[in-house]
Amino acid sequence: MNIIILGAGRVGESVAESLVSERNDITVIDTSPERLRALQDRLDLRGVAGNGIHPAVMEAAGARDADMLIACASSDETNLVACKVAHARFGIPTRVARLRAADYQQGSPLLGTDGFAVDAVICPEESVTRTIRRLIDYPEALQVLEFAGGLVSLIAVRVVADGPMARHAIAELPQLAPDVPMRVVAIYRKNAQGHDQRVVCEGGTRIEPGDEVFVLAATADIRRVLDAMRLRDEPVRRVMIAGGGKVGLRLARQVQADCRLKVIETQAPRCEYLTTQLDSEVLVLQGDATDEELLEREQVQEMDLFLALTSDDEDNIMACLLAKRMGAKRVLALINRRAYADLVQGTQIDIALSPAQTVIGELLAHVRRGDVEVVASLRRGAAEALEAVARGDRKTSRVVGRRVDQIRLPPGAQIGALVRGVEAAAEGGTAPQVIIPHHDTLIERDDHVIVFVPRKRQVREVEKLFQVGATFLF
Repeated sequence: MNIIILGAGRVGESVAESLVSERNDITVIDTSPERLRALQDRLDLRGVAGNGIHPAVMEAAGARDADMLIACASSDETNLVACKVAHARFGIPTRVARLRAADYQQGSPLLGTDGFAVDAVICPEESVTRTIRRLIDYPEALQVLEFAGGLVSLIAVRVVADGPMARHAIAELPQLAPDVPMRVVAIYRKNAQGHDQRVVCEGGTRIEPGDEVFVLAATADIRRVLDAMRLRDEPVRRVMIAGGGKVGLRLARQVQADCRLKVIETQAPRCEYLTTQLDSEVLVLQGDATDEELLEREQVQEMDLFLALTSDDEDNIMACLLAKRMGAKRVLALINRRAYADLVQGTQIDIALSPAQTVIGELLAHVRRGDVEVVASLRRGAAEALEAVARGDRKTSRVVGRRVDQIRLPPGAQIGALVRGVEAAAEGGTAPQVIIPHHDTLIERDDHVIVFVPRKRQVREVEKLFQVGATFLF
């Protein structure tokens, strides 16, 4: 696809890096020539310096031949106007905008073709908040992703040495957790050099302590899955947030009713603003989250979860390491630089979360070919899980009317779950059915199929399976 990205900031850079790796033709527009040069030196893309809302600049970027515009500049106004220009002047088919203002959310009439002509909205701050909220709901998890409108969840957990999963084969899990349908779709294990390595998931594969295991199950069964694995942690009741910026405030508003909450913010004016936006029971503190005396005074050792959500990666890492050393049960750092996130994930920092990576999946759903509904980025972009809809019939589809073991998936990829009856339920029929398939399960028309793909370069092969053609011969 020919894709124009407006804005070479942190989000734009991460989006460009992800899309370039999939052999798309990428052009980035930014007002900073220096930033563009640094991006071009590192990635195979074209840079155009200028203001992206000017038609001449957009035309120089190839707007007449573009398939998509992703407007992720720092200003909502810039992104809105760029989408309008892209639609009205150049007829770019798909327009995605990064928007923070609540008035411009998905479904707003202001975003229709008669308005700013925005097809899809992304908001990294909201995506990060939603991700952290799921991790609070499931404190045992490293990552929680939802598919089929929330009916199916993919959850990543770390295997503990004394847990029932440890040193058991995957084929033995049904005996350990009877009547709890689930599917292990991926296992990652550290090798002798300390690097994560994917382990082939077969019936005889043994799960070892320290493994990162990805499990698919019906969302309604996730709690039972974790209980069967004896991975239940105590509910999160005491939370400390370092950083009262956009993400910190969004999250504080969501959890203040359920948790005893403390927020640390360095700027006095921001602290005053936070006190007007949060309940009176929330304690807002002015200070530095890397100040050991402050953390000790505020009893960080009693925290179920410590969240470092400032805009400074180094401060977030140091604050989490300090909080963990002082006794915080679980720590999460917001980290923009992917290299930093890869470095600290799984060390003393329990979870390293990248704001840009949380929105990559939302964007990729618009880039994917075939009838792809949801794309989830796993392992900081190394792998993906797709939700695709099986359209057509046995003559026009490579999947409809065929058993799971007849579908030619790329090596390592596997179908983890099916959701049947989504369209019927939307029309007032019975509730959809979540199926954890076996090798002989038949794929039916309109099934929502969740596929784990271990390598991004394999995604195109999976997409082709779900593209409807005139006829396919097996």
